Amino acid sequence: MLPSQPLLHAAVFVLTVLQALASDTFIAAIYEHAVILPDATNEPVSPDDALALMNKNMDVLEGAIKEAAQQGAHIIVTPEDGIYGWRFTRETIYPYLEDIPDPAVNWVPCTDPTRFAPAPVQERLSCMARSNSIYVVANIGDKKPCNASDPSCPSDGRYQYNTDVVFDPEGKLVARYHKYNLFMSETQFNYPKEPEAVTFETPFGKFGIFTCFDILFREPAVVLVSELQVDSVLFPTAWMNVLPFLTAVEFHSAWAMGMRVNFLAANTHHTNLSMTGSGIYAPDGARTYYYNMKTEDGRLLVAKLDSHPRLSPASPPAVSWSSYASSVKRFSPNDHDFEGLIFHDKFTFTELTKPEGNITVCQKDLCCHLNYEMAGKREDEVYVLGAFDGLHVVEGQYYLQICTLLKCQSTDRNTCGQPVETAQTKFEMFSLSGTFGTNYVFPEVLYSGIELAPGEFEVLNDGRLMSKTRPTKPIITVTLFGRWYEKD
Repeated sequence: MLPSQPLLHAAVFVLTVLQALASDTFIAAIYEHAVILPDATNEPVSPDDALALMNKNMDVLEGAIKEAAQQGAHIIVTPEDGIYGWRFTRETIYPYLEDIPDPAVNWVPCTDPTRFAPAPVQERLSCMARSNSIYVVANIGDKKPCNASDPSCPSDGRYQYNTDVVFDPEGKLVARYHKYNLFMSETQFNYPKEPEAVTFETPFGKFGIFTCFDILFREPAVVLVSELQVDSVLFPTAWMNVLPFLTAVEFHSAWAMGMRVNFLAANTHHTNLSMTGSGIYAPDGARTYYYNMKTEDGRLLVAKLDSHPRLSPASPPAVSWSSYASSVKRFSPNDHDFEGLIFHDKFTFTELTKPEGNITVCQKDLCCHLNYEMAGKREDEVYVLGAFDGLHVVEGQYYLQICTLLKCQSTDRNTCGQPVETAQTKFEMFSLSGTFGTNYVFPEVLYSGIELAPGEFEVLNDGRLMSKTRPTKPIITVTLFGRWYEKD
């Protein structure tokens, strides 16, 4: 006699758990999704029309989830805004929202869809997880009623949250996170009253979750990693790339290295808004990544990660980021120093005028030191060493300390700091360090063509970011991006 479907599913789930328990590694997947967007409108659509659009996107995501499961993935992350897009006002997004309960209710929407208010999106995501025996991470919208007894209640009587959900391989809702640091254009959503630090345990490590702009702030990002000691971070995002430091693949891979955790970053894909760049990152570098500004294609990425990266022999040692640079003699101000803007921040630059050298540039309390050797000094390309120590105030307010070697857009020094995607100059070696006042420093190396350099550089425990081998491609930037959370 054939086993019943519930027994068969239970057997598959138990086997999946046992396989995960038997190994110190797991298979992670992310999907970069070219989101099908709603028509622009100032009037809310009907709930049926809203669900029809979401089902179109979930059809694509379901295909990716099935393929990931077939490749042995234990967990898959899908992007922020991946189910309904982002063309909304507060009123027009309402038909797309569902009431998402606290995971403490112990709910499997796939098998008990009517337990709460109608939730067809949660039901379908739950069934995707259950039928493929995989953890599914998705970003949807949560709605919560409120009334006049709550002084913070919006005038329309409801809170609306940008929300991540996680369903386990049985389809149970195991995590719900409300985005705390909303980007300036997210006027359709509310801030939760308090920042949330959401974690959940799996057979292959402790996971934390937050969304996009959250990464630049102490709560929840630093709290999850430094205080709650998660092994891996899940990161649905709709990231708009900003060169030279905030291109998705370079910053996300650097964040994983600086925080010494696994980082699963799933981006939306929309080239007109410079949205692309997803990856699976470990503390020792990118395991796989995707960056494509040429076509509107989605992409599934799958890679193996250590379940507990801090315990892995490959995990880099803890770094004292200012140790080496503080021992270097502080030079007097250079007559060749000049100022320039990067993303509205005023940097102090000095030009690399020779094919090799040892130079310093300072701003306030930050001194940046560079030892370098070019394969050949080109007359048609200018490189500078730059320093920034201060408060960034454009799309948010946060303190930065940045040391950077970067290629200028042209030989006109006024273009230094403007976006550059290609270069011709190769380096034999580089070593960059700085007198940072924070231990939250993220090492970035970006090659010509927006390519990472996995395995080609290292960070010594005295804070030097160094080429490990002769760099194989021309350099756009070598950067130590310091985020001074302590000053916020």
